[in-house]
Amino acid sequence: MSDDGEVSDTGPVRRPRHLMDPDNPVRTVNDHSLTSVQRWVLSVLAVTTILHLSAGLVIGAFFLDDSAPGSRFGLCVIGGLFGMVAAAVGRLIHQKPVASWWLAVGFLPGAVGILLLVAR
Repeated sequence: MSDDGEVSDTGPVRRPRHLMDPDNPVRTVNDHSLTSVQRWVLSVLAVTTILHLSAGLVIGAFFLDDSAPGSRFGLCVIGGLFGMVAAAVGRLIHQKPVASWWLAVGFLPGAVGILLLVAR
């Protein structure tokens, strides 16, 4: 645009390099693959959510009535199984084999709960 308000016919307007060009996106809009960051965010959210459920079940075992100790241990085992599900979900999101030592780490909340119940 010139000083007198007229549009000049010099060709296409060049954007500075630091601005995004909507006509030439870096990634296509309908790309169905997940990026590495998206996988990590999804796996962290899923695993921590399921681990909260697992820890809640183990903590809930300590508030059950003393007359049924079997149900306390059962709740800790269920909490440990949910921890294993959390580890499996994290592995599946990253497209890794589910069977690994992470499943044993997933049972850790249940194992800690059982140990605390026995020591009590």
